[in-house]
Amino acid sequence: MASLTISQISKRFGGTQILHDLSLDIVSGEFFFLLGPSGCGKSTLLRIIAGLERADSGSIEIDGRDVTKLPPQERGIGMVFQHYALWPHMTIAQNITFGLENLRLSAAARRERMLQSLSLVRMEDFADRYPHQISGGQQQRVALARALAMEPRIILLDEPLSNLDAALRQEIREELLELHQRLNTTMVYVTHDQEDALALGSRIALLKEGRLKQLGSPAEIYAHPQSAFAARFLGDSNLLDGTLRSVQGEKLIVEIDAHRGGEFVAGNLGSGAEPGRGALCVRPEAITVGRPAHATKPVITLPARLVHKSFRGANYHVTLALEGGALIRSTVGSEDSAAGLAVGSSTTVSWLIDHSVFLTR
Repeated sequence: MASLTISQISKRFGGTQILHDLSLDIVSGEFFFLLGPSGCGKSTLLRIIAGLERADSGSIEIDGRDVTKLPPQERGIGMVFQHYALWPHMTIAQNITFGLENLRLSAAARRERMLQSLSLVRMEDFADRYPHQISGGQQQRVALARALAMEPRIILLDEPLSNLDAALRQEIREELLELHQRLNTTMVYVTHDQEDALALGSRIALLKEGRLKQLGSPAEIYAHPQSAFAARFLGDSNLLDGTLRSVQGEKLIVEIDAHRGGEFVAGNLGSGAEPGRGALCVRPEAITVGRPAHATKPVITLPARLVHKSFRGANYHVTLALEGGALIRSTVGSEDSAAGLAVGSSTTVSWLIDHSVFLTR
Protein backbone atom coordinates (compact mmCIF):
# COMPACT_ATOMS: atom_id res chain seq x y z
CA MET A 1 0.00 0.00 0.00
CA ALA A 2 1.10 3.58 -0.56
CA SER A 3 0.10 7.18 -0.01
CA LEU A 4 -0.90 9.35 -2.97
CA THR A 5 -0.45 13.12 -3.21
CA ILE A 6 -2.19 15.05 -5.98
CA SER A 7 -0.95 18.64 -6.20
CA GLN A 8 -2.48 21.45 -8.24
CA ILE A 9 -3.53 19.23 -11.15
CA SER A 10 -5.05 21.07 -14.11
CA LYS A 11 -6.19 19.66 -17.43
CA ARG A 12 -7.74 21.20 -20.52
CA PHE A 13 -9.15 19.49 -23.62
CA GLY A 14 -9.35 22.02 -26.43
CA GLY A 15 -11.18 25.05 -25.10
CA THR A 16 -12.68 23.22 -22.12
CA GLN A 17 -11.04 23.26 -18.69
CA ILE A 18 -11.63 19.79 -17.17
CA LEU A 19 -9.65 20.08 -13.92
CA HIS A 20 -8.86 23.27 -12.00
CA ASP A 21 -5.77 23.15 -9.73
CA LEU A 22 -7.07 20.06 -7.91
CA SER A 23 -5.17 18.88 -4.83
CA LEU A 24 -5.79 15.80 -2.67
CA ASP A 25 -3.83 13.81 -0.08
CA ILE A 26 -4.84 10.13 0.00
CA VAL A 27 -3.60 8.19 3.01
CA SER A 28 -1.93 4.82 2.67
CA GLY A 29 -4.52 2.02 2.95
CA GLU A 30 -7.55 4.24 2.27
CA PHE A 31 -10.55 3.24 0.18
CA PHE A 32 -10.86 6.69 -1.37
CA PHE A 33 -13.70 7.79 -3.65
CA LEU A 34 -13.79 10.38 -6.41
CA LEU A 35 -17.51 11.10 -6.67
CA GLY A 36 -19.39 13.43 -8.95
CA PRO A 37 -21.68 13.77 -11.97
CA SER A 38 -20.67 12.84 -15.49
CA GLY A 39 -18.20 15.34 -16.92
CA CYS A 40 -16.85 16.54 -13.56
CA GLY A 41 -13.31 15.34 -14.35
CA LYS A 42 -13.07 12.33 -12.04
CA SER A 43 -12.13 9.76 -14.73
CA THR A 44 -9.66 12.20 -16.27
CA LEU A 45 -8.00 12.59 -12.87
CA LEU A 46 -7.83 8.81 -12.48
CA ARG A 47 -6.14 8.47 -15.87
CA ILE A 48 -3.64 11.17 -14.90
CA ILE A 49 -2.83 9.26 -11.70
CA ALA A 50 -2.35 6.08 -13.75
CA GLY A 51 -0.11 7.83 -16.28
CA LEU A 52 -2.54 7.24 -19.15
CA GLU A 53 -3.12 10.99 -19.49
CA ARG A 54 -0.70 13.89 -19.01
CA ALA A 55 -1.74 16.84 -16.84
CA ASP A 56 -1.17 20.38 -18.13
CA SER A 57 0.23 21.36 -14.74
CA GLY A 58 0.66 19.95 -11.25
CA SER A 59 2.26 16.79 -9.88
CA ILE A 60 1.53 13.26 -8.69
CA GLU A 61 3.52 11.69 -5.84
CA ILE A 62 3.39 8.10 -4.56
CA ASP A 63 4.92 7.68 -1.11
CA GLY A 64 6.64 11.04 -1.58
CA ARG A 65 8.20 10.08 -4.93
CA ASP A 66 7.31 12.27 -7.90
CA VAL A 67 5.89 10.00 -10.62
CA THR A 68 4.36 12.75 -12.78
CA LYS A 69 6.56 11.98 -15.79
CA LEU A 70 6.86 8.21 -15.32
CA PRO A 71 5.10 5.84 -17.75
CA PRO A 72 2.21 3.75 -16.35
CA GLN A 73 4.24 0.54 -15.97
CA GLU A 74 6.74 2.24 -13.65
CA ARG A 75 4.21 3.67 -11.18
CA GLY A 76 3.27 0.49 -9.30
CA ILE A 77 -0.41 1.05 -10.04
CA GLY A 78 -3.09 -1.49 -11.01
CA MET A 79 -6.24 -0.39 -12.84
CA VAL A 80 -9.69 -1.95 -13.12
CA PHE A 81 -11.71 -0.56 -16.04
CA GLN A 82 -15.46 -0.14 -16.40
CA HIS A 83 -15.67 -2.51 -19.38
CA TYR A 84 -13.31 -5.20 -17.95
CA ALA A 85 -10.98 -5.10 -21.01
CA LEU A 86 -10.44 -8.87 -21.07
CA TRP A 87 -8.99 -10.47 -24.21
CA PRO A 88 -11.82 -12.61 -25.64
CA HIS A 89 -9.48 -15.11 -27.34
CA MET A 90 -7.56 -15.83 -24.12
CA THR A 91 -8.58 -17.97 -21.17
CA ILE A 92 -8.96 -16.37 -17.76
CA ALA A 93 -5.52 -17.69 -16.79
CA GLN A 94 -3.95 -16.30 -19.97
CA ASN A 95 -5.60 -12.89 -19.44
CA ILE A 96 -3.93 -12.61 -16.05
CA THR A 97 -0.50 -14.03 -16.90
CA PHE A 98 -0.26 -11.90 -20.06
CA GLY A 99 0.29 -8.79 -17.96
CA LEU A 100 3.00 -10.53 -15.92
CA GLU A 101 5.27 -11.35 -18.86
CA ASN A 102 7.18 -8.06 -18.58
CA LEU A 103 8.08 -8.73 -14.93
CA ARG A 104 10.79 -11.26 -15.77
CA LEU A 105 9.16 -13.97 -13.70
CA SER A 106 9.50 -17.66 -14.39
CA ALA A 107 6.54 -19.50 -15.86
CA ALA A 108 6.00 -21.19 -12.50
CA ALA A 109 6.04 -17.87 -10.66
CA ARG A 110 3.58 -16.34 -13.13
CA ARG A 111 1.22 -19.29 -12.68
CA GLU A 112 1.48 -19.04 -8.90
CA ARG A 113 0.60 -15.34 -8.98
CA MET A 114 -2.27 -16.00 -11.36
CA LEU A 115 -3.77 -18.70 -9.12
CA GLN A 116 -3.23 -16.60 -6.00
CA SER A 117 -4.97 -13.56 -7.48
CA LEU A 118 -7.90 -15.68 -8.72
CA SER A 119 -8.16 -17.21 -5.26
CA LEU A 120 -8.47 -13.73 -3.73
CA VAL A 121 -11.61 -13.12 -5.80
CA ARG A 122 -12.90 -16.71 -5.54
CA MET A 123 -12.39 -17.48 -9.23
CA GLU A 124 -9.66 -20.12 -9.11
CA ASP A 125 -12.02 -22.78 -10.54
CA PHE A 126 -12.56 -20.71 -13.72
CA ALA A 127 -8.94 -20.37 -14.88
CA ASP A 128 -9.45 -22.43 -18.06
CA ARG A 129 -12.64 -20.72 -19.20
CA TYR A 130 -12.94 -17.88 -21.71
CA PRO A 131 -14.52 -14.50 -20.84
CA HIS A 132 -17.70 -15.27 -22.81
CA GLN A 133 -18.21 -18.39 -20.69
CA ILE A 134 -18.56 -16.48 -17.41
CA SER A 135 -21.03 -13.84 -16.15
CA GLY A 136 -20.52 -10.10 -16.01
CA GLY A 137 -19.91 -10.22 -12.27
CA GLN A 138 -17.33 -12.97 -12.74
CA GLN A 139 -15.62 -10.98 -15.48
CA GLN A 140 -15.36 -8.04 -13.10
CA ARG A 141 -13.74 -10.31 -10.51
CA VAL A 142 -11.23 -11.45 -13.13
CA ALA A 143 -10.42 -7.83 -14.05
CA LEU A 144 -9.74 -7.17 -10.37
CA ALA A 145 -7.62 -10.35 -10.10
CA ARG A 146 -5.56 -9.20 -13.09
CA ALA A 147 -4.78 -5.93 -11.29
CA LEU A 148 -3.98 -7.73 -8.03
CA ALA A 149 -1.59 -10.13 -9.78
CA MET A 150 0.74 -7.19 -10.49
CA GLU A 151 1.02 -6.63 -6.71
CA PRO A 152 0.39 -2.90 -7.10
CA ARG A 153 0.83 -0.37 -4.32
CA ILE A 154 -2.33 1.42 -5.45
CA ILE A 155 -5.41 0.09 -7.26
CA LEU A 156 -7.52 2.45 -9.37
CA LEU A 157 -11.12 1.47 -10.13
CA ASP A 158 -13.04 3.32 -12.85
CA GLU A 159 -16.81 2.79 -12.48
CA PRO A 160 -16.23 -0.97 -11.97
CA LEU A 161 -19.82 -1.85 -11.05
CA SER A 162 -21.75 0.25 -13.55
CA ASN A 163 -22.51 -2.67 -15.89
CA LEU A 164 -23.95 -4.93 -13.17
CA ASP A 165 -27.56 -5.29 -12.04
CA ALA A 166 -28.62 -4.08 -8.59
CA ALA A 167 -28.36 -7.42 -6.78
CA LEU A 168 -24.95 -8.21 -8.26
CA ARG A 169 -23.68 -4.70 -7.49
CA GLN A 170 -24.48 -5.27 -3.83
CA GLU A 171 -22.70 -8.63 -3.87
CA ILE A 172 -19.56 -7.24 -5.51
CA ARG A 173 -19.60 -4.21 -3.17
CA GLU A 174 -19.42 -6.54 -0.19
CA GLU A 175 -16.63 -8.55 -1.80
CA LEU A 176 -14.63 -5.39 -2.59
CA LEU A 177 -14.97 -4.17 0.99
CA GLU A 178 -13.90 -7.55 2.37
CA LEU A 179 -10.95 -7.67 -0.04
CA HIS A 180 -9.82 -4.18 0.91
CA GLN A 181 -10.00 -5.03 4.60
CA ARG A 182 -7.92 -8.18 4.05
CA LEU A 183 -5.27 -6.61 1.81
CA ASN A 184 -5.30 -3.04 3.20
CA THR A 185 -4.27 -1.84 -0.27
CA THR A 186 -4.76 1.81 -1.16
CA MET A 187 -7.74 1.99 -3.53
CA VAL A 188 -9.05 4.98 -5.47
CA TYR A 189 -12.53 4.44 -6.87
CA VAL A 190 -14.27 6.67 -9.43
CA THR A 191 -18.07 6.65 -9.56
CA HIS A 192 -21.18 8.79 -9.93
CA ASP A 193 -23.11 6.26 -7.82
CA GLN A 194 -23.71 7.53 -4.30
CA GLU A 195 -24.53 4.06 -2.96
CA ASP A 196 -21.08 2.75 -3.91
CA ALA A 197 -19.46 5.73 -2.17
CA LEU A 198 -21.59 5.49 0.97
CA ALA A 199 -21.13 1.73 1.30
CA LEU A 200 -17.40 1.48 0.63
CA GLY A 201 -15.62 4.80 1.04
CA SER A 202 -13.36 5.72 3.93
CA ARG A 203 -13.32 9.24 2.49
CA ILE A 204 -14.99 10.93 -0.46
CA ALA A 205 -13.83 13.80 -2.65
CA LEU A 206 -16.97 15.30 -4.16
CA LEU A 207 -16.21 16.97 -7.49
CA LYS A 208 -18.16 19.39 -9.64
CA GLU A 209 -16.92 20.89 -12.91
CA GLY A 210 -13.34 19.92 -12.14
CA ARG A 211 -13.27 21.46 -8.68
CA LEU A 212 -13.34 19.94 -5.21
CA LYS A 213 -16.65 20.82 -3.53
CA GLN A 214 -16.30 18.82 -0.31
CA LEU A 215 -13.93 16.29 1.26
CA GLY A 216 -14.73 14.00 4.18
CA SER A 217 -16.04 10.65 5.32
CA PRO A 218 -19.39 9.50 3.91
CA ALA A 219 -21.01 10.16 7.29
CA GLU A 220 -19.53 13.66 7.54
CA ILE A 221 -20.65 14.77 4.08
CA TYR A 222 -24.06 13.17 4.47
CA ALA A 223 -24.76 14.74 7.88
CA HIS A 224 -23.07 18.09 7.19
CA PRO A 225 -23.21 18.96 3.48
CA GLN A 226 -21.50 22.27 2.77
CA SER A 227 -23.56 23.15 -0.31
CA ALA A 228 -26.89 22.42 -1.92
CA PHE A 229 -24.95 20.45 -4.55
CA ALA A 230 -23.46 18.16 -1.88
CA ALA A 231 -26.84 17.71 -0.21
CA ARG A 232 -28.47 16.68 -3.48
CA PHE A 233 -25.67 14.48 -4.79
CA LEU A 234 -24.89 12.40 -1.72
CA GLY A 235 -28.16 10.95 -0.50
CA ASP A 236 -31.72 12.19 -0.82
CA SER A 237 -32.52 15.59 0.66
CA ASN A 238 -35.24 18.17 1.08
CA LEU A 239 -34.13 21.69 0.21
CA LEU A 240 -36.61 24.32 1.40
CA ASP A 241 -36.00 27.75 -0.11
CA GLY A 242 -35.73 30.49 2.44
CA THR A 243 -33.74 33.30 4.02
CA LEU A 244 -31.21 33.25 6.82
CA ARG A 245 -32.13 36.41 8.73
CA SER A 246 -29.36 36.38 11.31
CA VAL A 247 -26.84 34.29 13.21
CA GLN A 248 -27.03 34.72 16.98
CA GLY A 249 -24.17 32.69 18.45
CA GLU A 250 -25.08 29.11 17.63
CA LYS A 251 -28.67 30.05 16.76
CA LEU A 252 -29.78 30.55 13.18
CA ILE A 253 -32.88 32.66 12.63
CA VAL A 254 -34.42 31.34 9.42
CA GLU A 255 -37.55 32.06 7.43
CA ILE A 256 -38.54 29.47 4.85
CA ASP A 257 -40.85 30.36 1.98
CA ALA A 258 -43.16 27.41 2.67
CA HIS A 259 -43.81 28.45 6.29
CA ARG A 260 -46.35 31.22 6.84
CA GLY A 261 -45.66 31.40 10.55
CA GLY A 262 -42.63 33.61 10.14
CA GLU A 263 -39.12 33.07 11.49
CA PHE A 264 -37.90 30.18 13.61
CA VAL A 265 -34.62 28.85 15.00
CA ALA A 266 -32.96 26.38 12.63
CA GLY A 267 -30.11 23.93 13.00
CA ASN A 268 -26.57 24.02 11.60
CA LEU A 269 -24.87 26.47 9.29
CA GLY A 270 -23.30 25.15 6.10
CA SER A 271 -19.75 26.15 5.23
CA GLY A 272 -19.61 29.70 3.93
CA ALA A 273 -23.31 30.35 4.53
CA GLU A 274 -24.20 33.85 5.68
CA PRO A 275 -27.38 35.91 6.08
CA GLY A 276 -29.30 35.98 2.82
CA ARG A 277 -31.08 33.62 0.46
CA GLY A 278 -30.43 29.90 0.54
CA ALA A 279 -32.12 26.67 1.49
CA LEU A 280 -32.78 24.66 4.62
CA CYS A 281 -31.67 21.05 4.11
CA VAL A 282 -33.47 18.22 5.94
CA ARG A 283 -32.96 14.55 5.12
CA PRO A 284 -36.16 12.50 4.54
CA GLU A 285 -35.38 10.03 7.33
CA ALA A 286 -35.16 12.92 9.82
CA ILE A 287 -38.78 13.91 9.16
CA THR A 288 -41.68 12.37 11.05
CA VAL A 289 -45.26 12.56 9.83
CA GLY A 290 -48.31 13.09 12.01
CA ARG A 291 -46.51 13.32 15.36
CA PRO A 292 -43.73 15.37 17.00
CA ALA A 293 -40.20 14.29 16.09
CA HIS A 294 -39.13 14.16 19.75
CA ALA A 295 -40.87 15.54 22.81
CA THR A 296 -37.76 16.59 24.79
CA LYS A 297 -35.82 18.49 22.12
CA PRO A 298 -36.57 21.60 20.03
CA VAL A 299 -38.69 20.63 17.05
CA ILE A 300 -39.98 22.33 13.92
CA THR A 301 -43.59 21.30 13.14
CA LEU A 302 -45.40 22.43 10.00
CA PRO A 303 -48.87 21.65 8.60
CA ALA A 304 -48.82 19.51 5.46
CA ARG A 305 -50.98 17.50 3.08
CA LEU A 306 -50.10 14.03 1.80
CA VAL A 307 -49.85 14.07 -2.01
CA HIS A 308 -48.08 10.79 -2.82
CA LYS A 309 -47.28 7.49 -1.12
CA SER A 310 -45.07 4.71 -2.51
CA PHE A 311 -44.72 1.28 -0.86
CA ARG A 312 -41.08 0.09 -0.63
CA GLY A 313 -41.44 -3.10 1.44
CA ALA A 314 -40.10 -2.20 4.88
CA ASN A 315 -41.28 1.40 4.53
CA TYR A 316 -43.24 3.95 2.52
CA HIS A 317 -41.73 6.91 0.72
CA VAL A 318 -44.19 9.77 1.09
CA THR A 319 -44.38 13.23 -0.46
CA LEU A 320 -46.22 16.04 1.29
CA ALA A 321 -47.12 19.60 0.31
CA LEU A 322 -46.46 22.41 2.80
CA GLU A 323 -48.67 25.50 3.09
CA GLY A 324 -46.64 27.50 0.59
CA GLY A 325 -46.77 24.70 -1.97
CA ALA A 326 -43.24 23.34 -1.48
CA LEU A 327 -42.95 19.55 -1.51
CA ILE A 328 -41.16 17.61 1.20
CA ARG A 329 -40.30 13.90 1.31
CA SER A 330 -40.21 11.52 4.26
CA THR A 331 -39.61 7.83 4.91
CA VAL A 332 -42.33 6.20 7.01
CA GLY A 333 -42.08 2.72 8.53
CA SER A 334 -44.70 0.21 7.36
CA GLU A 335 -45.87 -0.22 10.95
CA ASP A 336 -46.05 3.52 11.63
CA SER A 337 -49.54 4.99 12.00
CA ALA A 338 -48.67 7.54 9.33
CA ALA A 339 -48.42 4.69 6.82
CA GLY A 340 -52.21 4.42 6.97
CA LEU A 341 -52.80 8.02 5.86
CA ALA A 342 -54.72 8.40 2.63
CA VAL A 343 -53.52 10.64 -0.18
CA GLY A 344 -55.08 14.07 0.35
CA SER A 345 -55.07 13.78 4.17
CA SER A 346 -54.09 16.76 6.28
CA THR A 347 -51.29 16.08 8.74
CA THR A 348 -48.03 17.59 10.02
CA VAL A 349 -44.35 17.13 9.38
CA SER A 350 -41.72 17.71 12.04
CA TRP A 351 -38.00 17.38 12.59
CA LEU A 352 -35.44 18.10 15.28
CA ILE A 353 -33.85 21.51 14.85
CA ASP A 354 -30.32 20.06 14.93
CA HIS A 355 -31.19 17.73 12.05
CA SER A 356 -31.33 20.63 9.59
CA VAL A 357 -28.60 22.72 7.99
CA PHE A 358 -28.88 26.06 6.18
CA LEU A 359 -26.99 26.15 2.88
CA THR A 360 -26.14 28.89 0.45
CA ARG A 361 -27.21 27.78 -3.02
